[in-house]
Order: sequence, then structure tokens, then C-alpha cells
Amino acid sequence: MGAAAGEPEAESPSHASGPGAGAVRVPPDTVTPGSAPPGARPPGARSLTPGFLYGDAVRVLSAWQPPDPRQDRLRTEFLRHLEAHPADGMWRECADGHITASTAVLDASRTRVLLTLHSKVKAWLQLGGHCEPGDLTLAGAALREATEESGITGLRLVPEPVQLDRHEVRCHPEGSWHLDVQYVAIAPEGARHAVSDESDDLRWFPVDDLPESADAAVRRLVARAVGASA
Repeated sequence: MGAAAGEPEAESPSHASGPGAGAVRVPPDTVTPGSAPPGARPPGARSLTPGFLYGDAVRVLSAWQPPDPRQDRLRTEFLRHLEAHPADGMWRECADGHITASTAVLDASRTRVLLTLHSKVKAWLQLGGHCEPGDLTLAGAALREATEESGITGLRLVPEPVQLDRHEVRCHPEGSWHLDVQYVAIAPEGARHAVSDESDDLRWFPVDDLPESADAAVRRLVARAVGASA
């Protein structure tokens, strides 16, 4: 679970807005199997899909329509991070920060959200975490994490992100940042969940009555998830 409790959405310097702002050029060969594109991890790293995930992240963030100016500033910040870190910006090894993917899992009625009591953070959070070598897309990484951490099969992911969040984490001794791309998924009727090794507890909460330890970023995500899934 890499989507740790976030601080308020980070403000970044004023940038041009709009879907094209901060866009990163993705060479065509970033999605060619066996190539060594800008998105590839350094030699010896574990990536099984060089360039695929990097290229998808750039495309998703470039095309995404942010709901407000603050989210647009974060979108531009995430794209500039990827431009500055083409080899490792998707991966935990990047101490300057790395893209992560998380999901607000709603029940079939859209009236409850599944939150995890994180074993390290000791707060109720959405499900999610670091990208892994086999991930081809951000949406795929979000769905994989949500499935692993919930134990629920058959989750239906809304294909577009609903929110971005930047928060400080301790992935490195000197500290680091999660640049979290956040999705929403709907659980099937009667879904049964199971607590994973990364969680102290896993529980459904009414979307309008979240636990006290849920921070402002989690509350914003749940509100946007309900709206996106309606």
C-alpha cells in the first residue's frame, strides 16, 4: 500500500493550464517490446515492460481533464516529474518522487467505500501502492493493487482517474514523494473482502461517514469517486 496519508494537495508554481500543458513527448519506440526507451528502468532493474508504463502515464496525464485549477497544477507537476525522470520516475527507486496508483473501492450500491487501516501509517486509506515491473498501464496498476489489497475479484474500474494527490512518504531515508494517480472501482454485488499482509484491518464505511483518521485527501477522493461512479 503506497498511498499514504496525504497532506493538502501541494501547490506548485503557476503554469499554463489546459490538457496540453506540461505535455511530455513520448517517442513512438517507447511501446516497442525489447527497446530501451526513455521510460525504461536502468540496466539491471526489474522492469519486464520497458517504456510501456511510462508511455501510458504520460498519455493518461496529458489527456486527463482535471476538475479544477489545483488538480491541473498537480497534473502539470506530475508530467514535469516524468520529463525530468524518464528512466525511474515511475518506480520506487526514484528518491525525488515516483508515480503511484490507488483506488477508491465502492460497493455495488455506491453508498460504502472500502478502506484499509495501513499497518505503518495507522490511518484509514484507500487501496493502492507502487507500480510493479509487469504493469502495462496506470489503470492496470490501480486495479491490481485494489484486487490484491481487498481480496475481491471482479472489481470494475472506471477507466479515467478521478483525482491526483502528492504526499510525502518514507520510501527513502531522506524522504520521498508519492505522485498518486487515483481511480475508482465498483465491487460486485455481495463481494467479500479479505485483509492483506499490508493492512491491520479492512472495512466498509458509509461514504458520508468516514473514520476520523481519514485525511482531507481521502475525503476528497471518496466524494469524487461517488460522483464519477453515479
